[in-house]
Amino acid sequence: MAQKFGNSRWVKEGFLDNRAAGSVVGRITLAVIGPVDVYLQGDFKGEIAGKAIRFRNSGFVDEDLAGQVLGDFEVPQVGEVSLISFDPHPLLAPHPYIEWFSIRKNHYRIELAPADAWILTGAEAAALDSESGAIRNALGAQVRSTRERAGPDWGV
Repeated sequence: MAQKFGNSRWVKEGFLDNRAAGSVVGRITLAVIGPVDVYLQGDFKGEIAGKAIRFRNSGFVDEDLAGQVLGDFEVPQVGEVSLISFDPHPLLAPHPYIEWFSIRKNHYRIELAPADAWILTGAEAAALDSESGAIRNALGAQVRSTRERAGPDWGV
């Protein structure tokens, strides 16, 4: 079952950058935990592919329960994109959808209201170059596919 961060209410804000093909880097701020750097193998889908986005959750709640539920959340987050899109399913109304698997095989999902996320302009995205580059350099060596089923994480 995916961790939905208290139905996404514990997700405060963040950015994700897919301007380097094959990788998504960014920072997500969560209730109690604070900012968490993210490096995911993969790409955005649809109209946000190859772009940078920001989000600010209008339904954010900073409550103590988040600390108990998210106590084993990996910091930083390194893993693989499952689906990141502003229009994730043809039978649902378009909305920001962020889903990934960590290298520990944990499944995470954030769903936001349509107005809570937006594509950055060229200048806004360029302002992220330093942060995105630092995250990419710091975490890039840890990235590997979550689909591999061998190694110490799988008891093999």
